[in-house]
This record gives sequence, C-alpha cells and structure tokens, in this order.
Amino acid sequence: MMAMSSLIASSARILLSIFILYIVLLILFVVFQRSFSYFPGNTAFVPAEWDLNELHSLPVTTSDGLSLNSWYRPQIDFPGLTIVYFQGNASHFGVRNEKIRPWLNAGYGVLLVGYRGYNGNPGKPTEEGFYKDALAALDRISMNASTAQKLVFYGESLGTGIAMQMATEYNPSAIILEAPFTSFPDVGAYHYPWLPVRLLLRDQYKSLEKIVKVHAPLLLIHGEADNVVPVALGKKLFKAANEPKKAVYIPLAGHNDLYEYGAGEIVAQFLASIKAENP
Repeated sequence: MMAMSSLIASSARILLSIFILYIVLLILFVVFQRSFSYFPGNTAFVPAEWDLNELHSLPVTTSDGLSLNSWYRPQIDFPGLTIVYFQGNASHFGVRNEKIRPWLNAGYGVLLVGYRGYNGNPGKPTEEGFYKDALAALDRISMNASTAQKLVFYGESLGTGIAMQMATEYNPSAIILEAPFTSFPDVGAYHYPWLPVRLLLRDQYKSLEKIVKVHAPLLLIHGEADNVVPVALGKKLFKAANEPKKAVYIPLAGHNDLYEYGAGEIVAQFLASIKAENP
C-alpha cells in the first residue's frame, strides 16, 4: 500500500513538473514570440556588392516616425511595370539577387520595400510596422500617377502577407505570391502543434480573409516539398482567390529553392503577359 502511495506521489510530482515546464514555455513564447517569428540578421544591404548597382536608396519616413531605406530603380521602358518586392523572413535583398537581376535587365521598375529591422534599417519587426513601412515606400513612388496604375506586387513567404494587405489598399496590375500562407497562426500551428499559437500570436497576417477582396491577376508559386510553409496552405489560399488566377506547384521544390526549379522563367512569362495587357 505504501509502495502504491509512493508511486502515485511520484507520478503527481512528475506531472506537476511537466505542467510547470509547459507554463514556462508558454510564458517564454508569449514574451519572445517575435524573436521566434522574425530573423532579420544584422547585415546591411549594399546593392553594389550584389551586382544590383542600378538600385538607389529611397529614404522614407513612416507614419510612426521611423526613417527607413527602401531601394528603387524606375522603369526603363516607361510607361511600363514596376515590381514591388516584399522579401521573405530571413537575411537581406542581396541574397535574392537571382530574382531581382532579371527584372532590372528587362527594364522593369523595381522597388525593394525596406522593412524595419531588416537590411540595416532601424526598428523592430511587427506586422503593423511592416504595413507602415510598405505604405511609406508605395506612397513615395506613387506620386507618379502612371506608375501607380502599373504596380506588380511580388510577395515572398512572409512578404506575401504584406503584399496581400497592400493589395487591399492599392490597385495593383497583378500579384505574384511565392510560397504564401493563409495566416501566420496557421503556419505557427504547423510548426508548434503542442502550443496554442492561434491564441497567443500577436501578428496574424490574415491573407485568406484578404484575398477575396482582391481582383488583380494572380500568379501563385509553391513547392510541393515545402517544409516551412506547407503547400496545403498555398492551395487553400489559391482556392479562395478571385479569377484571373494561375497556380504552379513544383513537385521537388522546397521553400527556398523554387528558382532552381524554373520559378524565374514562370515569373518572367507572367510579367510579360501582364505587360502586354497594360501597354
């Protein structure tokens, strides 16, 4: 009997320890969730170091008073398209030069939207902060009415959430979404199924709710082997999107190697079709 009581007491202590540990993990997640969500690095973007010399600093001031740099090159074949690029979560624009270089070569205008905390900019990443950053950059280049009517929003991963918000506030000529998600909590629940992330996450990026409000032509590209943002989320987002729309799901591609499987050519063809429709 005493052995049984001892066993029960020992089991209770173990369960209590597990419960306390779980509560501690919840608290840590709540307090440090943005450190777990954003990975800006500490490297400033210098275009000349990445064969992107045509890009020049575009200083902007956000509505909450931050002085940031975006990067910009007006279109060569004016009037033409300007690609507004919302980068993904990690590192800086330079490591994405394989995407950006062909756009410059083709004569498109290119705006690389500088986020707070990324690419050498001051500030700390937040969803609402990113929206302010994007609006400041877009407002700056949209002083030219003809340019404002021919914007193509290109969102990469995290940037798809920002692109979707901007698409509800502007009227882009087209949208390109690379490895998009339905919402931040949906991605969080995939990676942390043992945490109630839907209740805890401050930043939401509710793209599924927003895409139904957007009617610009859409190209969505997603890797079937993506283990960062599951392709199922991209497919769900695409299903909710309005026509005209096109999705390309690449069987062997993951999250960061889509351009190794022909994504660049797919994007180039789509841009050419949009350009032809917007002479």
